[in-house]
Amino acid sequence: MTMIDQGGSVRPGEELDVAAVDRWLKQQDGDLAGQPKVTQYSGGASNWTYRLEYLNRDLILRRPPAGTKAAGAHDMVREYNIQTKLKAVYPVVPSTVALCQDHSVLGCDFYVMERLVGIIPRANLPRNLDFSAPRVRELCLNVLDQFIALHQADYHAAGLDSLGKGAGYCKRQVEGWDGRYEKSLTWNVPRYRKVRAWLKAHTPEDSRTCIIHNDWRFDNVVLCAQEPTRVIGVLDWELATLGDPLMDLGSMLAYWVQPDDNLLLRAARRQPTHLPGMLTRSEVVEYYLGKTGLKADNWVFYEVFGLFRLAAIAQQIYYRYHRRQTSNPAFKHFWLMVHALHWRCLQLIRKSEKG
Repeated sequence: MTMIDQGGSVRPGEELDVAAVDRWLKQQDGDLAGQPKVTQYSGGASNWTYRLEYLNRDLILRRPPAGTKAAGAHDMVREYNIQTKLKAVYPVVPSTVALCQDHSVLGCDFYVMERLVGIIPRANLPRNLDFSAPRVRELCLNVLDQFIALHQADYHAAGLDSLGKGAGYCKRQVEGWDGRYEKSLTWNVPRYRKVRAWLKAHTPEDSRTCIIHNDWRFDNVVLCAQEPTRVIGVLDWELATLGDPLMDLGSMLAYWVQPDDNLLLRAARRQPTHLPGMLTRSEVVEYYLGKTGLKADNWVFYEVFGLFRLAAIAQQIYYRYHRRQTSNPAFKHFWLMVHALHWRCLQLIRKSEKG
């Protein structure tokens, strides 16, 4: 079995109008040969991602999902522009090919980029990658170093100065995710009253401003097939912006499931952070702060924020499933993860209150 990440069957109800896409793409690139073989990637829980395999070119198409969308989410034009500009200062961004804003093609904005041929580390590494603990640690540090490199990239040189709204990022994020969670509530999830109030009462000033990814996970990186601890690509720039890097770190660690986490969190694990050799969450924070020189005296805020933000994202996705706006079976039990994240937030808050 190949270790290279492959697309699978297109989910029912999420089919592309292949003929329309092919006509439009060949207007952008007249050298495309044949008709594309279309497959779909199942890993994404937000935008729909397809592989278009031509005889002479391998491409990826990204489009928003059908159904109700959160304001400002699934903005393909913004995502395309970020990737196109960021490529000059952060080489592991995939090269963009074309942007379509003509809704007569697919009924929505979408864009096409080059496919990076490599390994995407999902919940478990491919069986052929039988890494020892030192190799796992090397992979972990390489992924963290790319995360740090993004935060150090020159967004002025990339022409991305207008990407963010300036100072007050932490406060805007707390208020914004508070509102998004409230709007996506269903009967079977907690309201997070104490967590939301605690976050508002403990919001710090911004530590600094830089490019942040806002959805950094192992399954958003592409590894070199020949040197599988080396990162050759970073995917999914939908949520990228200018903001506080410690908020990005807290959001990244919300996905970081350790072997000593509870059963429900371990069951929801979607990246291989459980392997021997992986840094623990506290070790990640220590490594990041040591490499960047940043201070985080109130680290628990960033950790709780990251967990609440992940809960809000999961709930927004579950809300679409609950309202029958998507049939992806992967979303059926997301409400359980919202409960597990709530428990962990409360645990961290209680621990901080005890000093």
